[in-house]
This record gives sequence, structure tokens and C-alpha cells, in this order.
Amino acid sequence: MTTTKPAKRPANPRFSSGPCAKPPTWTPAAIADAPLGRSHRAAVGKERLKAAIETTRDILGVPADYKIGIVPASDTGAFEMAMWSMLGERHVDMVAWESFGSGWVSDVLNQLKIPATKHIAGYGEIVDMAALNYDNDVCFTWNGTTSGVRMPNGDMIPDTRAGLTMCDATSAAFAMDLPWDKLDVTTFSWQKVMGGEAAHGMLILSPRAVERLESYTPAWPLPKIFRLTKGGKLIDGIFTGATINTPSMMCVEDYLFALNWAKSVGGLKGLQHRATANAQAIFNFCKTRNWIDNLAVDPATRSTTSVCLKFTDDRIFDGAAFAKAVAKRLEAEKVALDVGAYRDAPAGLRIWCGATVETSDIEAMLPWLDWAFNAEIDALA
Repeated sequence: MTTTKPAKRPANPRFSSGPCAKPPTWTPAAIADAPLGRSHRAAVGKERLKAAIETTRDILGVPADYKIGIVPASDTGAFEMAMWSMLGERHVDMVAWESFGSGWVSDVLNQLKIPATKHIAGYGEIVDMAALNYDNDVCFTWNGTTSGVRMPNGDMIPDTRAGLTMCDATSAAFAMDLPWDKLDVTTFSWQKVMGGEAAHGMLILSPRAVERLESYTPAWPLPKIFRLTKGGKLIDGIFTGATINTPSMMCVEDYLFALNWAKSVGGLKGLQHRATANAQAIFNFCKTRNWIDNLAVDPATRSTTSVCLKFTDDRIFDGAAFAKAVAKRLEAEKVALDVGAYRDAPAGLRIWCGATVETSDIEAMLPWLDWAFNAEIDALA
């Protein structure tokens, strides 16, 4: 079937799953007032860092007795810091249903080498979280960025648990409800739902997590950038803006812009509404086509940020090559950039639908997906 190229193009074709699209109102002027060339220990630096922490708390609704810190190395650094600093006190249940969760499983089993049980679900599926032993520590991702599968809620996590829950929420924070009373350690990065710049991570600790840090010392040495305590007490400055190492004040200013933009669109509920509308446009598209479907099997677990799709047409004999060709056509037309599936994931597409993406751009891109699919099917004939 030969199709004509659609007439309308997305105003912004950036649908990468990280770094993600900047907020729609962003321009380089957004970071014009960044205190560049100033020490992050100076009053202006500390003020901007503390503002980033407290505005995050305000928008996400993080309880006042939870600690929020800005740490090195994006979400990866934040989650590694938590695992290396707190795990080992008791048995661990390691949970994965996508690439990054699998990475945490590997680190615990092969690097920390502590007693752990792994619970793995294939791409498109999810682990039965109600079947876990919460007297153990439990490590999991809330939203599988590379599988498009998310936790539907936190109801299966008991209020009375002996272990800590450690949640990698990097593509969920600001787009999905996170039940703070169920989460002891939560991490995410700026470059996902908020469209910030990379390299900085956020680490959120419940009082139970702080108690673990102050009562337990790991058997292994910790590098400086992982150390959260000194003399058996939490280094509280980390959670008020005195970062472990030097942050980029340009990136901090950029994140502050994104946070203020979030307020302008209705805060957390506004951000969630935008992401849900974006994802629903794709879900509706898939319902009316017999050649494409959501990778997530259960609609209740479908991500509203990293929407992962698979091609289901019987005429496709090399799924990986076909998906790459479709993505290449979309990029060549500059209508959808960086939408190929993650390298370890099943062949298909991954379209970022976080809050910084405009629904009108998703809707303008989808007819091009029709065109690219049909063009590749024609090429197979």
C-alpha cells in the first residue's frame, strides 16, 4: 500500500526517552541568570540548590520528614549510592522487568555479592509484587523505561514491613502517583519527565532509610561520592544543598526553570494529565491498527511516559531490521527523533510521552508512523 506523506509535521519532533524534550516554553534565556563562575558553596549557589530541593518537595508532595538530596551521576548514581550504602543488613528481593532493573539485580549479585533472591519478568510483563517478602529489602523500578511497563499502584506494599523499599522512579516521578508512605528510598533524574539536563540525580529518603544509614555500616569500603554518613550520623548538609561534589549551576538553573514551568501547568496533577493525554493518543492509534500494539500486556501496567510498541504484522520477517528502518524513515523526515527501542529490549519503537511533550505533536507524528510503516511494507514486496 503506497501512501502520501502527511501534510502536517510536529512542531517539536523530539520524542527521545532521555534526555527528553525541554519544557515547551524553554529557550536559552531560561538559564541566563545561572550563577556561572560562582562557587556552589557561595550564598547564591546554596540558595539555588536548596530551592531546587524544596520546590521538588512541594510539587511531588514529599513528606516534610523525608530527606531530599542532589547527588552525582544521574539516577544511576543515586540508586547505586542507595544500594551500596544500605543493602547487606538483611536479605534482598531484587525485582526486574526491564533493562535498568536487570542492571540493579546484576550489581547486587555480582558486585556486592550479598544474599538476594531475584524476581524477573519478561519484557511486557510485570513481577507479582504482592508475592514478595517485605521483611527483606526490596529493590525495583516503578516504571520500566525500556519495557513500557509500570507499577499500577503501591497497594501491594505493606505499611508494616521490616525491610526497606528502594524504588528507581526515574521515568515515573512527576508523571505518576508515588505513594511516599510505601517508599523508603526513591531516586530519579532531571532529564526525564522534567526535560532537564543530565548528570544529576535525586535521592529521597524516608525516616526508616535514615535510621538504616545511621545504624548499619556496610562490610565494603565506600567511595567518597557514595558516603551519606559521617561518624554514624547522616550528613544532613547533602539534603539542604551542600552537595557531595561540584554540581553544574547551569543545570540547576535549568531544573529550576522546569520546576517553575510545572507549576504553571497545574503542578503534579497538570504534569500527570499531560503525560496521560500523550500516551492515550498512542493507545487510541494502536487500537485502530492491526499491525502495531503496546509491548505492555496488561493495560493497567502500560507506561504513560515511555510508551513501547511492537510491530505485529505477519509480513514482517525481520522485526529488528524493520523497526530500525521505520525509525530511520521518521528521523530522515524530521518528524520523530530517537524513537527506536532500547538496545536490550524487543524490536520496536519507544515514544516518550512525558509532560514536556505536547499532545499536538504526538497527534501530528502518528500519521507519519502510518506512512513509514506502509513505506517499509511496500519495500518488502
